[in-house]
Amino acid sequence: MKIEEVTHSAIALSINKKILQKVIFTQNSLHESFNDVLKPYDLSSEQFNVLEILNDLKGKPANMCMIQEKMTAKTSNTTRLVDKLLLKRLVTREVCSENRRKIEVFITEKGIKLIEEIQPKLHTIEEKFVNNMTLNELETLNVLLMKYIN
Repeated sequence: MKIEEVTHSAIALSINKKILQKVIFTQNSLHESFNDVLKPYDLSSEQFNVLEILNDLKGKPANMCMIQEKMTAKTSNTTRLVDKLLLKRLVTREVCSENRRKIEVFITEKGIKLIEEIQPKLHTIEEKFVNNMTLNELETLNVLLMKYIN
């Protein structure tokens, strides 16, 4: 499908504009698909990202700076996200015993179980988006996207 058909553009687009629109269209499609999975769990994609970051630490704590550095959406308000996850009892927050100014965030058992329930559903979506591409094409796309954003 041509991007002009999707956007109903009446004018010919430059290659730069076509690529930008396709990247935005793809991002929106991915975001909508992931949100469809997360919505029944009352989670945003940013909240789920925090849970994944904490889950990857295998029981070790993270501070707010570490979480912010690892977030895929760099403009996220990490404190607000953690507060919402605290209310859902998916994370805990404790003062560090070695440095009282440092706050440590841990994923709870409930948070781990939720991640384990959601991840297969997200994996299915990931597979849907790449099922018509070869491994070589995916590796090339990965390289090109990194070049595009840098």
